Amino acid sequence: MPIAMRKTNRFLLVGGLLVAIARPWAPASAQTAPSAPSGQQAPPPVVQAAEGFSVELVAGPPLTERPIVGAFDDHGRLYVAESSGSNDPVEQQLAERPHRVVCLEDLDGDGRYDKRTVFADRMMFPEGAMWLDGSLYVSAPPSIWKLSDRDGDGVADERVEWFQGKTLTGCANDLHGPYAGPDGWVYWCKGAFAEQTHLVNGRQWKTRASHIFRCRPDGSGLEPVMTGGMDNPVDVAFTPEGERIFSATFLEGDGRQDGLAHTVYGGMFGKEHGVLDGHPRTGELMPAITCLDAAAPCGLERYDGESFGPEYRDNLFLCEFNMRRVSRHVLTPMGSTFTGESSPMAWSDHVDFHPTDVLVDADGSLLVFDTGGWYKLCCPTSQLWKPDVLGGIYRVRRIGAQPIDDPRGLKLPWDQLTPEDLWARLADERPAVRRRASRALAALRATPQLQSFLEALASRPVDAILAGPEKRSHASRDVAALARAWALVQADAPQCRSLLRKLLTAQDESVRHVALQAASLWRDGAALAELRRIVLSDTPALRRVAAEALGRIGDRSAVPDLLAAAAKADDRVLQHSVTYALIELADPLATAAGLASEPPAVRAVALAAVDQMPGGGLTAADVVPSLNAENDDLRRIARWLVERHPEWGGELAGWFAEQLTRLDVGETRGDAESLRTLLPAFAGHVAIQNLLADWAADPSRAAAARALALGAMTAARLTEPPPAWTEALAAVIQQGDAELLGPAIEAVRKLPGAAQHSAALRVALEGASRDQKLAAQVRTAALAAVAAELAAVSPEQFELILDGLSNDATVVTRSAAAEAAAKAPLDAAQRRQLCQAVATVGPLELNRLLEAFAGARDEALGVELIAALKQSPALASLRLDLLRQTLAEYGPDVQRGVAELESLVNVDIQAQRNRIEELLPKMAGGDVRRGHTVFNSSKAACSACHRMGYAGGSVGPELSRIGEIRTERDLLESILFPSLSFVRSYEPVVILTADGRAVNGAIRDESDAAYVLVTGPNEEVRVPREDVEEVQPSTVSVMPAGLDKQLSEQELADLVAFLKNAK
Repeated sequence: MPIAMRKTNRFLLVGGLLVAIARPWAPASAQTAPSAPSGQQAPPPVVQAAEGFSVELVAGPPLTERPIVGAFDDHGRLYVAESSGSNDPVEQQLAERPHRVVCLEDLDGDGRYDKRTVFADRMMFPEGAMWLDGSLYVSAPPSIWKLSDRDGDGVADERVEWFQGKTLTGCANDLHGPYAGPDGWVYWCKGAFAEQTHLVNGRQWKTRASHIFRCRPDGSGLEPVMTGGMDNPVDVAFTPEGERIFSATFLEGDGRQDGLAHTVYGGMFGKEHGVLDGHPRTGELMPAITCLDAAAPCGLERYDGESFGPEYRDNLFLCEFNMRRVSRHVLTPMGSTFTGESSPMAWSDHVDFHPTDVLVDADGSLLVFDTGGWYKLCCPTSQLWKPDVLGGIYRVRRIGAQPIDDPRGLKLPWDQLTPEDLWARLADERPAVRRRASRALAALRATPQLQSFLEALASRPVDAILAGPEKRSHASRDVAALARAWALVQADAPQCRSLLRKLLTAQDESVRHVALQAASLWRDGAALAELRRIVLSDTPALRRVAAEALGRIGDRSAVPDLLAAAAKADDRVLQHSVTYALIELADPLATAAGLASEPPAVRAVALAAVDQMPGGGLTAADVVPSLNAENDDLRRIARWLVERHPEWGGELAGWFAEQLTRLDVGETRGDAESLRTLLPAFAGHVAIQNLLADWAADPSRAAAARALALGAMTAARLTEPPPAWTEALAAVIQQGDAELLGPAIEAVRKLPGAAQHSAALRVALEGASRDQKLAAQVRTAALAAVAAELAAVSPEQFELILDGLSNDATVVTRSAAAEAAAKAPLDAAQRRQLCQAVATVGPLELNRLLEAFAGARDEALGVELIAALKQSPALASLRLDLLRQTLAEYGPDVQRGVAELESLVNVDIQAQRNRIEELLPKMAGGDVRRGHTVFNSSKAACSACHRMGYAGGSVGPELSRIGEIRTERDLLESILFPSLSFVRSYEPVVILTADGRAVNGAIRDESDAAYVLVTGPNEEVRVPREDVEEVQPSTVSVMPAGLDKQLSEQELADLVAFLKNAK
């Protein structure tokens, strides 16, 4: 039902200065929404803009409450997909479909919206909107819906499931989009890592990776244009020449995780992940254009208006959900790709201002969608669900910009325009008119009128094809030429293809660029001759697109041209496109000619292409000569290749021995970092196992080389210990070199059953655990490594365990002590003594100690354990599923105790909020320097799991810039209640195995062979896929709860202050 609104006061900010502050609504309430504190109302967001711009609120409740994304139709109506505020599990949302799409109208043309109509209700969580040819397309995982109003009443009366992804994961990031490309195709993003099956090029094609897909509006021709190991590709924008830029969460390290990337065809982006296996690669992952902090980038738009000024033309505007801002990105061509420079465009300091989409309106102003505070699902910066904190839509204008008359051309008689008229309108100064004219021309593709017009164009000289009358005010010549070139691509009639082939020789580089995009899109074999010329002689950007087109066309006669082009491929992106084209052509014999080429760049491309193409047959002998090449690109690709061929271990053993020798004598060319990466990949080969064993055990070798060999054993993740390694490790431990003892014992702990298979190793470990001259940390680690093989635990050994569990011990020592206690054959008296330790240990050790009590069936012991757990300051971190499993065979008194513990641990949400409200005022007195000490202390143990700068663990997210995206409240919530919400890529799972185990942790990697789970500091568990019964989302974070019981209130305040200062 339409709602008309009376005009009221709005926000107006001019150049960042607040002119008026009046919000036309009070926060809405819902039956299930948490109420605001009594007598308080959340202050409205104050949105500021770059100097010279104003910001005005143009739509808020009740017109729109929680806007997520939007799209304009040809008449200027704004379709807004908005949330109901639900954060229910996605399967429940799919069943209930509580969300909606509303249509907003500006009835008097003042830029503020006045009327709302519910266009489509009962929608699944909407994550993208596109208007195309009279219909609204909305992604609502697991599908994209085409919504049409056939009777003109403003309500969608036809719903077509246009695309079926058929997957819906816990964060619902399976789909974003769709987006209309300038080529007339539809693009969208697949996120998450659920397996999808699609028909691609006539064949069934399965993938778990992330992708950008495209197809024609009728759904035909589906294909991927990008593959990724990132969890969440979101939005796609297009440069004037049709280059795709996408926003995503994808970069790791240094706190800079998210950003923008140039979506070159076939490129692989993101982070290394098992989902990438099986997809062709051209080398290391592709680079980003712009790296951001953990910004959660989402809505992305290219500015094609005029009112902001020429310096803003073709800039990108990006919503950064976590940073509460919209940023401006200026792309500059560099080689075959771009560099990016960013600056703030619009922002707010309000904690619940979360921009999710940005649109350029027809008048050149910018609309910014603030979704409000409702979103919590899989969002660590939105710990509290706040559906009562509503959002709105803001308009950013250039101060003093001249108004545009009829910006959408609504006064034009569109149904009467001929092809000649539409061709003229493609030079209109109004972008919305140009876009509409292009689609209208494409709609005439099968008519005689268009065919006659195209024939007339074909008679013109090449550089006159895109000319027009231009007698009225019009866009610049280059804009008009590109608009007309893209109109020919969209129309896609046979004459259009012929015209675009001619345009491959146009003088205008941008026009040639569009023509190349068309040849690639269509796999236009008739353009082959020109493509072969361009790939060798044009600018880097055009050579790249020509290479892409040659690969897609599939004519193997182009292989020599591509190899010649490789010689001039002097940037990673151009090198990728040439390599990928060779992979698609799949001619191993012709491509192998490049292996003997003199230019290193050609050899690098040929190596990667032959390896990745079907039937390539690359051998170790082809690669080894390049492993120490002087040319950086050639050396890098050679080492990248050998890492992916563990079966080459025997042939590479000599090369590895040579590198270790160089390291042994102090030569830097030994490249220790590269060896640390490469050696574990070959540890399954006997020759490499023997090499590592020999180097580790030889006391005449330099300690650095021996430590590197031990590190390779640790990182190898073998399922069974090689005999040569157990002998070597025993020798190293018996030698007693203080510098090598720690790495050797760590290698034993990472090798399943190592001590079980070697009596000499057991003797060496027991001896180390008893050696009073050694540090307690080393002794405890040695005991943990051999604990499972002990016949009994001596009083001295048990005392070492108890000392190691002290809160004063280091995190590493406590972890080893907990492992030793869990594995060792403790007697009844020792278990009772361990109960006393349970009452005092920290959250990192508590759950591990439960294993020591499994299967004892001693009712008195079980009662003592329950009593100790009730006293534990780490009780909040107790895993109840593990407790129930551990004590399942105990008697009724213990089971009653388990039930009591469950009631203590399962604190309701309101109690958690009350605790936060109680502590939050006390956080004001925190000291940054003291907080740094707390962060690195053994009590808090933050640095054991989180990286800060160049130091720290990798169990949890990087925290170097956490203060930029989290408020004090957010930080406090995540410390106290880490299981409330999970950071993407760190969501915990429970893997149920065939033998009845339940393994809880965060997936670090998964492949066709196994899952690798992080379960704690320096703790990983490898679960072979063949042992997996089921993988379920877990509600228990790897990070333990209860730190507020371990730390004083002052220490907690200091820690929050330190984290907030990390920017």
